[in-house]
Amino acid sequence: MTTRLEPGTPAPDFTLLDQDEKSLSLSDLRGQRVVLYFYPEALTTGCAKQACDFRDSLGSLASAGYTVVGISRDLPEKLRRFRDRDGLTFELLSDPERSVHEAYGTWGEKSNYGRIVQGVIRSTFVLDEDGVIVKALYNVKATGHVARLRRELGIDA
Repeated sequence: MTTRLEPGTPAPDFTLLDQDEKSLSLSDLRGQRVVLYFYPEALTTGCAKQACDFRDSLGSLASAGYTVVGISRDLPEKLRRFRDRDGLTFELLSDPERSVHEAYGTWGEKSNYGRIVQGVIRSTFVLDEDGVIVKALYNVKATGHVARLRRELGIDA
């Protein structure tokens, strides 16, 4: 059973490589509110839809003081192709060993077309300026999730 994080819990710190193979630590983002989202695989239809929704909402999220960061198991080279193909303007982090996925409870059993499989549980976390989890949303849908998140955060389009 995957352990899930709850609001009020300090977000587990990590250091991962981004799409340009530069290290980024969660602690580097202290002082900023962060939307941290986990997705299954770069360059796939659902993940592209979700990433493009974040890209298209980046202005309103940034105006409200949020920094968006995506995390997948993809290697930096694939993340670069994803960023370039879809014009993504936020950090994409590589967690091929899935240690960060496991720390956040985003790796485990999930239903995929009626079958139970092990994999990435599409999830989003909202962190406050001190790195404390404000929202922990597991099993989110690729389509419509960003609009729902903006509504829950009181952010206009």
